Amino acid sequence: MAAALREANDIHAPEETGRHHGPRPSASTIDSTITHPGSVKINVQGAFIVNEDSALANGAAENGAHHETTDIRLPNHTAVVSHVAVDIGGSLAKLVYFSREPQSAEPGGRLNFLKFETDRIDSCLDFMQQLKVKQQKLNGSRPGELCVMATGGGAYKYYDKMKEVLGVEVLREDEMECLIIGLDFFITEIPSEVFSYSETDPMHFAEARADIYPYLLVNIGSGVSMIKVSGPRNYERIGGTSLGGGTLWGLLSLLTGARTFDDMLAMAERGDNSAVDMLVGDIYGTDYNKIGLKSTTIASSFGKVFKMKRQAERDAEDGGGLANGDRHQDYEGDHPREGEEGGHGFSAEDMSRSLLYAISNNIGQIAYLQSEKHNLEHIYFGGSFIRGHRQTMNTLSYAIKFWSKGEKKAYFLRHEGYLGAVGAFVKRQPKNWGRRNSFEDIRVRR
Repeated sequence: MAAALREANDIHAPEETGRHHGPRPSASTIDSTITHPGSVKINVQGAFIVNEDSALANGAAENGAHHETTDIRLPNHTAVVSHVAVDIGGSLAKLVYFSREPQSAEPGGRLNFLKFETDRIDSCLDFMQQLKVKQQKLNGSRPGELCVMATGGGAYKYYDKMKEVLGVEVLREDEMECLIIGLDFFITEIPSEVFSYSETDPMHFAEARADIYPYLLVNIGSGVSMIKVSGPRNYERIGGTSLGGGTLWGLLSLLTGARTFDDMLAMAERGDNSAVDMLVGDIYGTDYNKIGLKSTTIASSFGKVFKMKRQAERDAEDGGGLANGDRHQDYEGDHPREGEEGGHGFSAEDMSRSLLYAISNNIGQIAYLQSEKHNLEHIYFGGSFIRGHRQTMNTLSYAIKFWSKGEKKAYFLRHEGYLGAVGAFVKRQPKNWGRRNSFEDIRVRR
């Protein structure tokens, strides 16, 4: 795989030499690579993920943006990149752009990843406007040369607004195609990107495979799409569900008063779903070994609520306490106070964990059924619902392993929320820029 990558870069960028393969490019060499926007070839040779601490995270709230601390370093890319890419979904807008590091003695640059809540799309556009102004400093190109590659539903909803605010070319790209191109890019080009998850081995990086097809992509955003991918740009949406990240966000907004998705995940981390869910042990008193169910297996999500609520109401009526419909004041400002009740004796943390499990288990089982129906062994989970959250990944992994009896595997990505944005970014390149397409072209010419 690595040899193939080097061969591809030798074919398409013979003038470029990395720090491990020869002298650094001179200023004249770098200048010579400045071309018309969009005609640049991304050199991924030697690419690696930068794991940074709190330096970037401390500035996360600037302009309403959350800046990921896992940028991708491209040490051998010297050409100017005069475009940015944005994937605007129902809940989040994800932005990808390339920048140089003028303060660094090393050549190359990096791919930057930011996200905004879609409700704050104006903040996203303001940030993109700043990128436009800074193009000369970042990349050596003129501000007017900036091009925006847009995908997702918001690429259409906010198209006129982007054109008006930014005053640059905006190209709209198909959402599903961008997801596939982005995932293919991460699988084949970026080391230590794809991994499997278990409680004993939380991040087991997948080895690169020469033949990645076919596979199933489960993209979990506000809703869920399941896409069978048979080859480059050969894909079919085979199913999905409306119960996705938007469902969790919406219901927990009603149940807990939490305002952000990250707050909800943090509450789920602290919660105990057994206080809300009916477990197998609640019914049998022990494991149900005959059919392979542990006592801790969820038999009914939120299954204890009705019974416990009714009992609490009876106790309140007998003791002159809370009457039906009364609630504790359980919020401090805009946020629920940790450990306090979200109404009728159920804590916000416990309800958060229960609902997270319910939605994740549902997605995992549907994904397994689709993979079984279409004979797909490899299942990739993407989308901003996951966010590297261990409970979510563990639930999805367990569901796939349990239902397939260990024959299928769930894979995750460190940039799982940016598949569409990266796909749109990559689509701006010439048709034969990447490794796979270049080899296909060679075979055709032969």
